[in-house]
Amino acid sequence: QGKFTLLRDSRTDGSFLVHHFLSFYLRAGCKVCFLALVQSFSHYNIVAQKLGVSLTAAKERGQLVFLEGLKSCLDLVFGEEEQSGQPSPLQFISGSVSNLKDLFDFVRTSLTPSDSDSWKGRVLLVDDLSVLLSLGAAPVDVLDFIHYCRMVVCSQLKGNIVVLVHGNEDSEDEENKLVVTSLCHHSNLILWVEGLATGFCKDVHGEIKIIKRLSLESTEQDVIQIYQYKIQDKNVTFFARGLSAAVL
Repeated sequence: QGKFTLLRDSRTDGSFLVHHFLSFYLRAGCKVCFLALVQSFSHYNIVAQKLGVSLTAAKERGQLVFLEGLKSCLDLVFGEEEQSGQPSPLQFISGSVSNLKDLFDFVRTSLTPSDSDSWKGRVLLVDDLSVLLSLGAAPVDVLDFIHYCRMVVCSQLKGNIVVLVHGNEDSEDEENKLVVTSLCHHSNLILWVEGLATGFCKDVHGEIKIIKRLSLESTEQDVIQIYQYKIQDKNVTFFARGLSAAVL
């Protein structure tokens, strides 16, 4: 409880971790606010069904609050009016506001407990934060958004936040580098997925570096573990480097 987990990928796609955490928290009985900025609802639902979870059923029973970023962007760009009369969570795209306050209000409203609430915890899941920069948000606004979400979700509600960001070290995108570096300093756990330096391999899809921050306030050394993995149809297998079943 109260933890901030950063999912970071470079030279590969780390979205399989997003699907894992989404299905994991729904099965655990937590209420989840999912800011899906990359794919459609049907995409996430198809993958979740393979993992034994129905996102449609979770939405209907109020366990999952799903923001379909692609649809919201199209509605704003082409001038579709909000039926509820409320501003869109991604209102900053229209240029009428520059900050992410509407997105934060959406998260806070979605996860604030009601009187009849019986969920076991609160979770904010973001896939992926880098998209906000691509849509025109300033790095300081993105970091402010995460800071306020941490205050509400982690500190007040004792919930968890899981955020995916893309971050190639050789990229020239200075804004994204700034956001990724800042988030790394404030994370309790970093799951860093990287493609193999040797290139494509059908039996080993990449490496994952697990960085556990013992304390964000102290100078204790981080605990780092490195594994390789292979993504299968319904699960992911992890093994020590060089110990793939294909090698052995």
